[in-house]
Amino acid sequence: MGVEMVRNRVGMAVTVGLAMVVLVALACAAAVAGGYHVYSCRTPWGAVAPTDGWMGSEVGSGYDHATDTCSTGGALVAELEDAAKHGVATDKAVWSFTAPAGEKVASATLWRAGDNGGGGVGGASYQFWLAGPNESEAFVQCIYTLGCGSEGDIGKPLSETNRLVVPGSHLGTGLYLIAFCGGDPGHNCEAGKGDANGYAAAIYLYAADILLEQTAGPTATKVTGELTTAPTVRGTSDVAFDASDPASGVYEAVFTVDGRAVQSTVVDDNGGRCRDLGGTGDGRPAFAYVQPCKPSVSVDVPFDTTRVSDGTHHLVVSVIDAAGNSVPVLDRAITVANPPPVGTPNGSNASAQAILSAGWVGSRRARIASGYGHAHTIAGRLTATGGTPIVGARIDCTATAAYQGAKAAAMACPRTGADGRFAVRVPGGASSRTIRIAYRAHIGDLLPAATRTLGVAVRAGVRLRVSPHTTGVGQSIHFTGALLGAPIPRGGKQIVLEARSPGGPWIEFDVIRTSRKGRYRDTYRFKFPGPVDYRFRALSEAEADYPYATGVSNLVQVHER
Repeated sequence: MGVEMVRNRVGMAVTVGLAMVVLVALACAAAVAGGYHVYSCRTPWGAVAPTDGWMGSEVGSGYDHATDTCSTGGALVAELEDAAKHGVATDKAVWSFTAPAGEKVASATLWRAGDNGGGGVGGASYQFWLAGPNESEAFVQCIYTLGCGSEGDIGKPLSETNRLVVPGSHLGTGLYLIAFCGGDPGHNCEAGKGDANGYAAAIYLYAADILLEQTAGPTATKVTGELTTAPTVRGTSDVAFDASDPASGVYEAVFTVDGRAVQSTVVDDNGGRCRDLGGTGDGRPAFAYVQPCKPSVSVDVPFDTTRVSDGTHHLVVSVIDAAGNSVPVLDRAITVANPPPVGTPNGSNASAQAILSAGWVGSRRARIASGYGHAHTIAGRLTATGGTPIVGARIDCTATAAYQGAKAAAMACPRTGADGRFAVRVPGGASSRTIRIAYRAHIGDLLPAATRTLGVAVRAGVRLRVSPHTTGVGQSIHFTGALLGAPIPRGGKQIVLEARSPGGPWIEFDVIRTSRKGRYRDTYRFKFPGPVDYRFRALSEAEADYPYATGVSNLVQVHER
């Protein structure tokens, strides 16, 4: 062996020793990390896989090659051709794997083989290395002049002979496959003595199973959805959020109920990259890419509440990155109330000839008028023929807002009590609407057995401010205000500004339009001298695209000097 080669081996040994010390020190200080497998070139069961994370380099004569034939069932090959001589320490072909930023290689199993068909003479020898975490730190070094002509079986890519577990002392941020001409400076490795493939030195990587470890986990923001606020949920409910992860990407949303995981959902499969390929023995997922999942997502994830029994439960929703690191998105108590199976009789004494009575508390009219912000209650009773109360029955309530194109929306409706009675509260702030109350004799019946329709016309809520309250001829006053009810039409809502002097009629002096948020402003300049006390108001007239009846604002008095 040449002097330079001996120095290289001694230097490598020292470097390996230092690396082990550093790794031990880091292991003592490192945080708990998650991990995921990446399959390269082939999966452990032989399916073709990408070579994401690997990079080839060629240095020297032009007869040094880093070739990738994995897509056709081949290998990553670092090789020196036997068609030319190769200079010592100048001719080299390398395949290198680099862990993504913020990650490291926690374990690796390689299926490899190699040969030094070109042999060695004098102070030069063909050789191949496997190294890590740096190129100079070899854990396999096959040198022809030291008696190593080959490693593994080139004819049997996934044989046990070719399987190699990378030693823990050589794990870190990189792995290397190197075909090389080594020896004493000034010498050459000879040509014309290659193997059957025409290679003087070659190392083949047929497959790799690399476990990447990631310490930093995902983050989640902008959490919304029915599951975040609804006191009671049924059927499919949802949680929406934005999430990001710095390395492996955002993988799953996991729903845990009372400490037990009941649903795991891949939030975005990233075109198929973010799908677990399986085949691992440690329960961790496996992928074909080093960053398999998207680094950031905005998702709305459905949750099937029928997986959970009716009643109150502790729900935790977590977002998981591909390495298994997690962060809670939602942690709260929910009440699940799913309907019984279709066809179940609806209540004790259920009847297809049921009699449903319902009306507004405090009024005998089916349709009432109301000021904005006033709550109202509907009282009702459900009986069978002969007046027998139907007990514990589900009542369906829907409300259709009074604007063009509005669709019926479900309202919260209680079950009937022991006397068949029930009450429905319409909250303050609700718009004008038609309310339909229905009873179905069996759960899931398409047609109700009894119905009742009621309505409420709600006057628009309008707020008005005027400043200043004292002014003079040639000076201006400023109007600001807002509509209190929603939804506001896309183009805003028309507002009429009116004024009157003592004893006089209301006179319209301007018509303006609100913003999409219902806010408005205007200015008026006095043209005639006072003294006069004026009153001002804002009027919202009924329109087809705004679900409120005509309503007026508070009155504001202004003194003109």
